[in-house]
Amino acid sequence: MGDAVPFPQSQPRGYEWLDGEPLFDAERHLQLEEPVEVVMLADLGYDAAEIATKATPVAMSSPFRMLSDEGAAIMLETARRLRRFTRPAGERIERTVRGGCYRSRWLRDLCLSHEVTAHLEAIYGIEIAPHPMPVHLGHLNYEPSQIDRAIDKWHHDTLPLDYVLAVTDPADVAGGRFEWFGGTKHEAAELADAGKPVPAQRTVAPEFGGPGYAIALHGDMVVHRAGPLDEMCERISMVNGYVSTDTTLDEQSRTCDLIEVDDHETLWTEWAKFAAWRSQGRLARLVEDLEFTSDAEAVIAELEHAIGDAQRAVVEMRSRERGMQHYGG
Repeated sequence: MGDAVPFPQSQPRGYEWLDGEPLFDAERHLQLEEPVEVVMLADLGYDAAEIATKATPVAMSSPFRMLSDEGAAIMLETARRLRRFTRPAGERIERTVRGGCYRSRWLRDLCLSHEVTAHLEAIYGIEIAPHPMPVHLGHLNYEPSQIDRAIDKWHHDTLPLDYVLAVTDPADVAGGRFEWFGGTKHEAAELADAGKPVPAQRTVAPEFGGPGYAIALHGDMVVHRAGPLDEMCERISMVNGYVSTDTTLDEQSRTCDLIEVDDHETLWTEWAKFAAWRSQGRLARLVEDLEFTSDAEAVIAELEHAIGDAQRAVVEMRSRERGMQHYGG
């Protein structure tokens, strides 16, 4: 466990800290409990070859308690104070707040908490770190303006690993359930291409025990959504992102999707640092492990693979053509 890329010491332009916040205190604000169940990628239908390239074979956990009553109350108050910064995330989500960890020190410290990271490592079974791009830390989703609109459409995430935290009490929300699809993202894509909805009989809506309960998710591999409300009410959830510290594995990110979502003041720099960290890890392994050979093409292939994340970031930054992907409501 560690920090892949240290959180920036300065704020981007246009961001200011909330005043009068409490200090984050892990002993008082966390109440970490074990999930009852863990679902594996194989259970969703992924094959062994694909699973081997991913961060972890774990798909998701059942909901477990993360925050104490005091921590859950502070989380709700923080989310309410950040509501004035909501904006759409493409066509997928109507009201979201990104970059909240540049505005709330309490949210930042929760999202970077070593205690929470260690707890999630035990669930995923791998070494992880908070996502190197702070726009993926403390992402907040709010209820939509229309009753028939899903809070977040069926999708798989733009990052590898995360948890989804209930900020408002699910018992007070009519509808708006977190749901996951009992199949692969490839199946979901085929359904969407055929104009078919995700089958209700293949969806699961786990029960969250209250505010401050979370579900650990292999976000890039599990198709999920926050469904529509049955009646208009306050409904808030928070998503916090992580990466495997093993840079030899697939990146599992679609950072180009964020071009139409995040402030460019933060996005370009964070993206570059993320790609540099990935390439740095692969280059370091190359320095340590590359053996003598007369095969120039083999060496070139190793070098290209090592810097592939940085090269892809350059191409995608220049193209600026992608939008947020989803599989419909």
